Amino acid sequence: MKEYRSWYLEKQALKAVKALNANGMNAFYTQTAQEAKKMVMDMVEEGKIVGFGGSTTLVEIGLVEELTLGNYQIINPMGNIPLDEKTSLRRQAMTADYYFTSTNAITQDGRLVNIDGTGNRVASMVFGPKHVIIIAGFNKITRTLEDALSRAKEEAAVINAKKLNRNTPCTITGECSNCQSKDRICNITTIIEKKPSATEMTVIIIGEELGY
Repeated sequence: MKEYRSWYLEKQALKAVKALNANGMNAFYTQTAQEAKKMVMDMVEEGKIVGFGGSTTLVEIGLVEELTLGNYQIINPMGNIPLDEKTSLRRQAMTADYYFTSTNAITQDGRLVNIDGTGNRVASMVFGPKHVIIIAGFNKITRTLEDALSRAKEEAAVINAKKLNRNTPCTITGECSNCQSKDRICNITTIIEKKPSATEMTVIIIGEELGY
């Protein structure tokens, strides 16, 4: 039943939070998206520059909309906008005071695994913005690094490619084939093992299944 799966995932999330903190990040667990949003709104100073990296999770929990309505300077490269404008906004977001995104996988020993096509999101997560805030559902917890890499490439990247209507084999077969397509989105893989030395990093794991 769903309640037992939630109980199990919460236990794994709490292990990951403990490990993330041991790895130098500020990690928290909230049972609901509403609690996470309140934590974020208390954290972000008014008037500051807020940037976003592509994230279904942020949209699902309504955080992008809430921050956009607030007293902040918003840099949002997400959505259906011309590529030149999107690229410019991505570069601007790399120097935001607060940078919001999610992650493709979190290991129980506190590592963050991500795959990107352009690289702006993974680059911004490690250097550029003053404070990176990563928000993820507890469904992204994996036991091992190998599991995290598999989740990022075999699951998250495939679904993302389909969402973005990319011309890649995986959008037809539902499986990664390590293709040579110019449209592939799994061009860069990063593993954050410890907090980047020049970047403040907060990770909030929510007790809900979010993103992919």
